[in-house]
Amino acid sequence: MAKFIFVTGGVVSGLGKGITSASLGMLMKARGFRTTNIKIDPYINYDAGTMNPYQHGEVFVLDDGGEVDLDLGNYERFLDTSLSFDHNITTGKVYSAVIEKERKGEYLGATVQVIPHITNEIKERIRRIARDYDVVVVEIGGTVGDIESMPFLEAARQMQIEEGRENVAFVHVTYVPKLRVVGEQKTKPTQHSVKELRSLGIQPDAIVARSEEPLEESARLKISLFTNVPDEAVISAYDVEDTYEVPLMLEKEGLAKYLTKRLGLPEKEPELEAWREMVEKYKNLEDTVEIAIVGKYVKLADSYLSIKEALKHSSVANGVKVKIRWIEAEELEKAGTKLLEGVDGIIVPGGFGARGTEGKMMAVRYARENDIPFLGICFGFQLTVVEFARNVLGLKGAHSTEIDPQTPYPVVDLMPEQRDLDRLGGTMRLGAYPVHIKPNTLARELYGREIVYERHRHRWEVNPEYIEQFEKAGLVFSGIAGDDGRRMEILELPEHSYFIATQFHPEFKSRPMNPAPVFRGLVKAVKEKKYES
Repeated sequence: MAKFIFVTGGVVSGLGKGITSASLGMLMKARGFRTTNIKIDPYINYDAGTMNPYQHGEVFVLDDGGEVDLDLGNYERFLDTSLSFDHNITTGKVYSAVIEKERKGEYLGATVQVIPHITNEIKERIRRIARDYDVVVVEIGGTVGDIESMPFLEAARQMQIEEGRENVAFVHVTYVPKLRVVGEQKTKPTQHSVKELRSLGIQPDAIVARSEEPLEESARLKISLFTNVPDEAVISAYDVEDTYEVPLMLEKEGLAKYLTKRLGLPEKEPELEAWREMVEKYKNLEDTVEIAIVGKYVKLADSYLSIKEALKHSSVANGVKVKIRWIEAEELEKAGTKLLEGVDGIIVPGGFGARGTEGKMMAVRYARENDIPFLGICFGFQLTVVEFARNVLGLKGAHSTEIDPQTPYPVVDLMPEQRDLDRLGGTMRLGAYPVHIKPNTLARELYGREIVYERHRHRWEVNPEYIEQFEKAGLVFSGIAGDDGRRMEILELPEHSYFIATQFHPEFKSRPMNPAPVFRGLVKAVKEKKYES
């Protein structure tokens, strides 16, 4: 029988419930338990696919094509695993399933209500995932007290009764502020948050107290007293330099050990040596390089969270710390390429829509003409094609039909199956598809094999009619879709120190101990150019 750990949040959002949940999952897996994580998102959207990154951070794409919350990216990286679309439960998914059942008459004429029909649907979805695991960590998004989280908290409360208290534990993540005027940590917000949770019938088993500095002993004892939680289960989760330190901090504080005992699981020592080495290595890197990310959503760095993490993984692998210079593509259009001066590498990431496209292409051209190591991703790949068409092939006005439907040279065009769609959600080329990599290319050198499976999220493609022209001019399409020989997946410029772009999103499969090959290659090229040339 699976054991369930529900992670809830209080006081304010953005405390790091996702990192806490990912860390907890990782600590349970390190003890040898078959562990997985589920994310509950209380929004009414069916999935994260149609949301602006400024609203919710990046949209993370899974192997099966699920467009999900960025916390699932954290789960995959911390647990070194691949999750499915079912691991993300949203209000939209739950209600659509219940309404569909009602339309089919599956409720036999009953009045369909939040309790029991919605809560039963939630519990059934959690249990369906749990069948293959010993421990399931379920993060309930939002903040306790939000009206939209209520059905999920109620479902969790019911599960503790149905599964037995020995099989369900609750961890509550709260905020402990320190007021400068008074100079002491204040526990009142945590007390109120737990009071709210208890009014819903849930008594937390552990409190993870988020604070800027380690939790003072007096604050710990006060929280324990007022929340009815043993003081050993009041966990200090203070700010750290890097999120990969969080599992080690929680382990030191004894959270997983306490929950193991609370759930009646066999006590085992976790295997954390490799993780500890990785964290230490990253913290002690001295040499630095600077890589520019020229994007449309750089005001919210979480819009490019997986790219940031892939660069971190590649830093460890190459023994050099990557500093990011965030550049807004529209600013580049106004101020010119002086914003790029002095960078050691350039990344042009994905995005949708016309805003900032010219700025992104200015970055591509600057990298190409000045031999600066370059990586283009998804829309960045497409704009690399457009830039090459305009400035090398001389096709004036060349563009993607996404941005300019009337372009005289549609070098990037809509995929045939996308032409007559009337729905945007979940209709792109999504998820992992095979990519064939040509021999004797940079891509083959990086990946070391002929076929790789990478995750996609796009509608437009390189127009096959122009491929011969591109290749005659020296652009090499080194990766081609395995399910359709007409789709270009990777391009490179062989004469360049490092110039590669991918139609897929390599950052989604990058892991702390196993960086995405094109990112590892970028950081390696940047390091060699800066320190060894």
